[in-house]
Amino acid sequence: MAVPLDRHVVVPTLQSLVDDATGQIPALARLLAEALHDELRSRPHLLPIQDAWRRLRPRFVDDFKAIMLPLMRLAREGRDPLQPAAAALSLADELSAGLSLVDEQQAMQDVALSKVVRAVEAASDGALLQLGNCFAALRGTAKARANDNPLRPAVFVQGLLRTLSGADLPPAGRNLLIEAAAQPMAMALSRLYATLCQQLQDADLSRLLVHHGVARTRPDMETQRFLDSGAADQLGALHARDQQRGREAGEPDLLARLYRQILADPRLLPSVKSLISRLQMPVMRLARRDAALLTDQQHPAWQLLNSLAANGMAFDQDSEPRLLAFVRHMQAELQPLIDTPMPTRAHFVESVKYLDRYIGESARRRDERGAAALAALEREEQRGAWLAVVSDQIVAQTSRAPLGAKVRSFLRLQWAEVIVQAMVLQGRDGPDAQAWMELVDTLLDSLQPAATEADRQALRSGLPNLINRLRQGAASIALPESRLEPALQELMEQHGRVLRGLPALVELPAPTEPPVPPNPQAGDSTPPPETDPGLRLRRLIDETPSQLPTIWATADVDRASLPTVPVQLYGNPESKRGRAAFREWIDGQRAGTWYHLFVQGNWMTAQLAWIAENRGYFHFVGQDSEERHSLTRGALERLLPAGLIAVLGADGIVERAVDSLMQNLPDAKA
Repeated sequence: MAVPLDRHVVVPTLQSLVDDATGQIPALARLLAEALHDELRSRPHLLPIQDAWRRLRPRFVDDFKAIMLPLMRLAREGRDPLQPAAAALSLADELSAGLSLVDEQQAMQDVALSKVVRAVEAASDGALLQLGNCFAALRGTAKARANDNPLRPAVFVQGLLRTLSGADLPPAGRNLLIEAAAQPMAMALSRLYATLCQQLQDADLSRLLVHHGVARTRPDMETQRFLDSGAADQLGALHARDQQRGREAGEPDLLARLYRQILADPRLLPSVKSLISRLQMPVMRLARRDAALLTDQQHPAWQLLNSLAANGMAFDQDSEPRLLAFVRHMQAELQPLIDTPMPTRAHFVESVKYLDRYIGESARRRDERGAAALAALEREEQRGAWLAVVSDQIVAQTSRAPLGAKVRSFLRLQWAEVIVQAMVLQGRDGPDAQAWMELVDTLLDSLQPAATEADRQALRSGLPNLINRLRQGAASIALPESRLEPALQELMEQHGRVLRGLPALVELPAPTEPPVPPNPQAGDSTPPPETDPGLRLRRLIDETPSQLPTIWATADVDRASLPTVPVQLYGNPESKRGRAAFREWIDGQRAGTWYHLFVQGNWMTAQLAWIAENRGYFHFVGQDSEERHSLTRGALERLLPAGLIAVLGADGIVERAVDSLMQNLPDAKA
C-alpha cells in the first residue's frame, strides 16, 4: 500500500509498485502474444516455426500468467523472484549442486536470451535506472544494484522462456522463437515501466532517484576517502623521504600525475586503492633507473598494478572477507618490494609471477570438488586415446615374454582397461594406475625360470598375492568371472611348469597382433564413452541439470563500464582469421581471472577456477561459491562474438589513467 505524503501526493512502496505490476500482467501477456504473432507473420525466415507457435498461442497468455504470478508474490515479500530458496543438501548432492555444463547448444540459447534482455534495456534504459534506484532506496541500499529491482527484465524474460519451452520445437527453432520475442517484449515492458515511473514522477521522486547512490562512485569523494585513511600518512612520509632525491634526479611530474590519476579511478575500492598507493614509491624509484617504465605499457610494474586492481574489481563491497584477506596477504607479500631502496625490473617481475600464482591457486581452492568432477570428465574423454597407448605399451613389453595366448590377450585388452580406468579416476599418474602397470612386470618376472629351490619357494609364497591383485584389478572394471578364469587357469598351468623347474612355455610366443579397441557388441566389459559431454558429466557426478535456467541472480556490475569486446575479430568463427583470434584468446586465459558473462540466462561475475589440459572445458565459480558453471570450448566460441563474456579490468587501470591524462593535458598546459 502506498504511503500518503500529503493530501495530494502518495509515495510508492515496494509492495504498491509490485502490486501495480502484477495487475498489469494479464494485459502485458495479451499484448506480448499479439505482438509476437505479428512479428512471426512479418518475417519470412520465421515461417518454419509458425506452426509450433500456432499450437502454443491459444494457451500462451494463461501459461505466462501462471508462471509470472508466483514470481510476483516473491517480489512482494521483498525476496528476489529469481533466487531459489536455499535447501539442505546431502553430501552426495553437494558435489553436483550448482554445477552444470554449458555446451554449445546452451550457449546458443543464452545468445538468444541476451538479445531479448538487451532489447528491453535499450527501450527502457531511463525507466530502468529510476526503478532500480527506487527499489534500492526502498530497501535502504546505499548503492543501487541490479538485483534490487524485482521487476527487472530478467524476471519477465524468465517467464517468457518457460512459456516458450512448451513449444514443440528443436533447440534451434526455440532460439528463433525467443529472438523473435525481443521487440515485442521490449514494447510490452516499456509500457509497464513507463506506468511505474509515472508514479515516481507524481510523487516528485524522479530527480532524487536518478542520483541515488551516484555520489558514492564520484572519483573526488573516493579520493578524499583514501586521503582520509591511514595509508595517506604513510604515503606522505615516504614521499617526504624521497622528495629531495627525486628533484635531484629530475623525476618527471608526468609520472606523479599518472599515479594520481590511477588512484582516482572510481572502480577502485578503498582497500585496493590503499594497497596500490603503497607501491607508488617503488614505482617512482624504479623510474629513475628504468627509462622503459614510461614507454612500455607491458612493463611488469604496470602489470602488477593492473592485476591488483582487476582482482579487486570483482567485489562490490570493501568489507568482503575474501577481498580483505587478499589485501592483507598482498600487503605482507609486497612489503619487501616497498622497502627496497633501489628496486629493479626483476623485482616487479617476481611480484607479478607470485601474484598470478597466488590468485590462480586461490581460485582453484574455491571449488576443488567441482574442478575434480570436471577433471574426471576431461580424463574420461582421453579414455580411448589412453587405451590405445597402454595397449601398445603392453604389447611391446610382452612381445618376447613366455606367455600363453589367453594371458597375452588378457593383458593386452582387459588389463589395459584396468590401467586406463585407474587413470580416469585418479589421473594419468595416479597410484592405482602405477600399481597396475607394475603388476605386469611382477607377472612377467613370475614366469622366469626358477633355477634353485629358494627361487621356487619365493615364487610359491608370492603367487597368492599376485592372483589376488589380478582379481582386484579385474573387479575394478567389473570383468565377468567367466572372462577372467580362462586367463588365470592358463597362468596357473604356466606357474606349475616353472615350479617344476621347467620353462613356462615350450613353444615360442605367437606373433604380436595390433591392438584392437574394445567392442561392446562382442561383450567387452567397458562400453565406449558417450559422445555427449553433458551425459558424461551427469554420469560422473550424478547430476540431472534442468534445461531451463533456475538462477537468474544479476551481478553487481555496471555492464556499461566493461571493456568493449572486439567482436569483429570473432564475428565469423568459421573463417581462418576468426579461428586464429579465438584460439589466441582461449590460450591467453588463466585460472584466477575474473569475468562478467551471460550464462544460462544470467549475467554473473565469476572467476575462472580450472582449465582442462586440452582447454576443452573451463570451470567458473561465481561471487557466491555455490554458483558454479562449467563451459565447453564450443560454448565460449559462441559467447565471445556475441559480447557475452568479458574480462574484468581488461582495459587496465593504468591504460585508463593514461587515456584520461592525455585528454586533460591541453587543459593543464593552458
